Amino acid sequence: MANYYYAYSGHKYGLDRVKRAVTLIKLLKTEGIETNLLVNDFRAGLAAKELGVEDSVTVETIMDVDVMAERGDAVFLDTPEDDRGRVESYSAEYTPLFCVSDTCDAQSLYGEIMLKPSCEEDENCISSLIIDPEYFEILPKEDRTLFFLNDADYDKEVLRHSDFFEGLGMELLLGHYFFVKYEDDLAKIFDVLHEPEEYSELIRTSSRVVTASAQCALEARAAEADVIYMREESDSLCLMEQFKAFGIKIIDGFDKKSLEEMISTQTAGDKKVTNQSHIIVSKVINKLNL
Repeated sequence: MANYYYAYSGHKYGLDRVKRAVTLIKLLKTEGIETNLLVNDFRAGLAAKELGVEDSVTVETIMDVDVMAERGDAVFLDTPEDDRGRVESYSAEYTPLFCVSDTCDAQSLYGEIMLKPSCEEDENCISSLIIDPEYFEILPKEDRTLFFLNDADYDKEVLRHSDFFEGLGMELLLGHYFFVKYEDDLAKIFDVLHEPEEYSELIRTSSRVVTASAQCALEARAAEADVIYMREESDSLCLMEQFKAFGIKIIDGFDKKSLEEMISTQTAGDKKVTNQSHIIVSKVINKLNL
């Protein structure tokens, strides 16, 4: 039996799913369990290698997972794609089939095991905010406000909202999928640009992080940064409630007035982001046919 984790990525979606895939794969490996990473493009594979997973295989869509996986294998699906009935067919082929979701409303329809931000624990659900344990190893902070939109900016949102950054002294962390020569335009807005390869170190050492990446917000808060998250309409309400409880401040998109208010507001939350990786991995292992 083999294990596969399919993480959807791309120049419109970024690498959040790849980052949590890498985290879970590394954690399973510490328990002696090998898992093969499936990604959508070569660049995602390079990013995964930087994060600690040496090898990956590129497939086009969720429709191609069965090119690699065989009956009886364990498969993780972490994708927003229309599955066109594939989840139903895969649930009969792969034992077990895990589906990773950003929303608490996602339900198990065919016996697949859900990994989602929060759920009532049952045989088909595991509560899971997957964060690499390295972010819980707290490092000294530099007085820096780091802006990380996401690993992708297909519509050049940063450039279109240049007034959002004026007078705030933010430093930009570039994304892996930013267009060639986009840097030249961004250098006119930001005095300091950081390369994507610096991601982990900068998230762990910045005193404040402003981001539209949910994964980044969780990682930065785990590292005890002051975090401001730029909410989108598609964000899960239950995940946003968790963010508030963790002390992650929330604004609506590029709302500069709200950003300035949040910068001057004390961080408050009734609980810390805690390292649950060992619990999540233990529950996942219990579902695997070992």
